[in-house]
Amino acid sequence: MGYMSGFGNDVATEAVKGALPQGQNSPQKPPLGLYVEQINGTAFTAPRSANKRSWMYRIRPSVVHRPYERINNGLIRSTPFNEVETTPNQLRWSPLPLPTKPTTWLEGIATMAGGGDLTTHTGSAIHVYAANTSMTDTFFYNADGELLIVPQLGSLHILTEMGIVDVDPQEICVIPRGVKFRVEVQGPVRGYMIENYGAPFRLPDLGPIGANGLAYPRDFLIPEAWYEEKTGEFAVITKFQGNLWKGTYDHSPLNVVAWHGNYAPYKYDLRKFQCINTVTFDHPDPSIYTVLTSPTDTPGTANIDFVIFPPRWMVAENTFRPPWFHRNFMNEYMGLIHGIYDAKEGGGFVPGGSSLHNCMSGHGPDADTYKRMTEVELKPVKIEETMAFMFETRFVSRPTAFAMTTSELQNDYWECWQGLVPEFKKP
Repeated sequence: MGYMSGFGNDVATEAVKGALPQGQNSPQKPPLGLYVEQINGTAFTAPRSANKRSWMYRIRPSVVHRPYERINNGLIRSTPFNEVETTPNQLRWSPLPLPTKPTTWLEGIATMAGGGDLTTHTGSAIHVYAANTSMTDTFFYNADGELLIVPQLGSLHILTEMGIVDVDPQEICVIPRGVKFRVEVQGPVRGYMIENYGAPFRLPDLGPIGANGLAYPRDFLIPEAWYEEKTGEFAVITKFQGNLWKGTYDHSPLNVVAWHGNYAPYKYDLRKFQCINTVTFDHPDPSIYTVLTSPTDTPGTANIDFVIFPPRWMVAENTFRPPWFHRNFMNEYMGLIHGIYDAKEGGGFVPGGSSLHNCMSGHGPDADTYKRMTEVELKPVKIEETMAFMFETRFVSRPTAFAMTTSELQNDYWECWQGLVPEFKKP
């Protein structure tokens, strides 16, 4: 077991030597008595540069199972929904409490907000999770979208059809649409996740930045082939058209002995991000911290941008260092993985917590941060011991009923700006 390097590479990997056919993807009689199955993450006729597919050579094909039956969705929601009125107010939540009874990763998912419409392959849903128990004979795949998982507490051991991915806090993992997996944990875990209904995540274009910077393709790791040959009774939960369904299998679905292609899970260490920053004046847009983007047909307007705020040098002359107060067309859901976020030094925004600032809702540094940063000596400073992120989306993120009624909702969030009193003086 191991990893291969590179984002979107066409790779080949086999857990048993000789499992991959030579010269033909689907021979009449595949090697080692395996079945051939292709998984397509894009339309067949998508341009070559955007086409996502992989060939799998597996012990049994995915059609071998008893019929799926509808089960309860729990706290998982999918767009479009309008459970409660969507407020223009700024929203912030404390961390989701860790469970006190046995709870798997799948059982511990709660949807916070979402926008767009999964039935038209637009938009996203934003989730948090908290768990303490491994999935053993239960597996999951998402037919509605790909999953970008952001651990905040504890490590995830993710066993997928195409290999094993271990992901720690300050790393991320992306599971493509349709790929089956289960999650094992050692102790309590907590984190964030966005479900992408639109175009698959890719690296952003660099434009005037040039050839280098941001996330490098070589730092994305793809798992090598791995499989388990187990029989018995297994449950496969799928999220399909917004609802959960359960299928019963007499074998583990993680039975892919070899595969090749460019459609596979991957992980990335956020600490390897190459920051680009100002060295003169004015705070740059958060776009320069984009790790991954899900583009739309509208140039420059993403379905989702995944943005991080990692440790970095702040070097700027005669200018305010944190983000200025702003109102955006895009919609911002923020989370904190580690440390303190430099625009919220007054407290309340802690690791595991989150905030939501929707379209044209004013937001920015709290009063304590504003006061300090307008008086601080402007010398080069390195921001350290921090890792925050943002899911920036094209569509307004409508909070769920759970998000608006949970005790973790900070009803006093608005007060952090009330110390911003008028200082205007006529000349």
